[in-house]
Amino acid sequence: MSALHAVADALATSGTMAWQIGWSLILGFTLSAVVQALVRRETISRLLGDDRPATLVRATGLGAASSSCSYAAVALARSLFRKGASFTAAMVFEIASTNLVLELGIILALLLGWPFALAEFVGGPVIIVLVALAFRVVVRRKLVDAAREQAEKGIAGSMEGHASMDMSIDVDGGLFRRLFSRPGYTSVSHIFVMEWAAVLRDIAVGLLVAGAVASWVPDSFWESLFLTDQPTLSKLWGPLIGPVISVLSFVCSVGNVPLAAVLWNGGLSFGGVVAFLYADLIIVPILLIYRKYYGTRMMLALLGIFYISTVIAGYVVELLFGALGLVPDQGGARVGEAGISWNYTTWLNLAFGVLAIALVVRFFATGGREMLAMMNGTPNDEKS
Repeated sequence: MSALHAVADALATSGTMAWQIGWSLILGFTLSAVVQALVRRETISRLLGDDRPATLVRATGLGAASSSCSYAAVALARSLFRKGASFTAAMVFEIASTNLVLELGIILALLLGWPFALAEFVGGPVIIVLVALAFRVVVRRKLVDAAREQAEKGIAGSMEGHASMDMSIDVDGGLFRRLFSRPGYTSVSHIFVMEWAAVLRDIAVGLLVAGAVASWVPDSFWESLFLTDQPTLSKLWGPLIGPVISVLSFVCSVGNVPLAAVLWNGGLSFGGVVAFLYADLIIVPILLIYRKYYGTRMMLALLGIFYISTVIAGYVVELLFGALGLVPDQGGARVGEAGISWNYTTWLNLAFGVLAIALVVRFFATGGREMLAMMNGTPNDEKS
């Protein structure tokens, strides 16, 4: 009975966190779908052909308006690289499309508080600058050429079919006319559902892991791991250990936010939690995809550059927010303790639930089932 009670407690915590963030996910994915419906992939590739600062700024903006699924972002970055984008611009696009998206900021604000959401958008550009500098100084042309040769082999990976699909609309007229046309409605519905399909696994796993960790791991373990009794060492240690926990958790994208909330309540430093969130692109499954896409040497280069960049960004955020007095009190994250009640969250979930239903119905009424079947497949133009 004690084991059953422990499982029930973990599931209840996971369910409550899912309820808290449900409406924000729908809102974020809807806005992302609207942007993707209006911007063509060919246009993105054309704008990212070099690694000049202006190009990297464009890559950041386009990435922030794109997918929040780490696997889809990795596949899309390779697709852009193969279509003419520079490797640095493709990596910047990838980072922005998982760490600077609106839905991530909303969920962070809901579960951890607005300082974490602000920190995510402050530290993200720091990582991008560091990655760009590292590629310019450390990564040689020979390694990039070898990565391009490997990428051109077209070896399929997770979300390859999803990354290859360009569902932007081709309708004359202004922005609102295009968006509210029948093709616009259809395109938004298709992108919305497929974005959900791409991240649903990560979100579910993240919530289950967070619920289990919150319910089963004693506070004493976190206090020992995060050196909570030594505040100075804790701040130095946090950004170093945060990404390591992320790599080993196998949870990426918005799915790692619930676990970040548990770690914050457990005593991980502010910078450590932010660094944990940034490390979603170097979890073990994605490292294996990098190896398949770009070769072992480039995979190791990406691991080293991304890890060091996330650690430095964690320190920058810790120092900056600490100096400004913006670091919140430890342990204030919402980890399911309030349960489900009839409040503003309920009304928001109901309202956005209706929107989600309308988009899902449109999706299946316009050939969406076939699109889902193609989602994890290999696009025709990339088959050997």
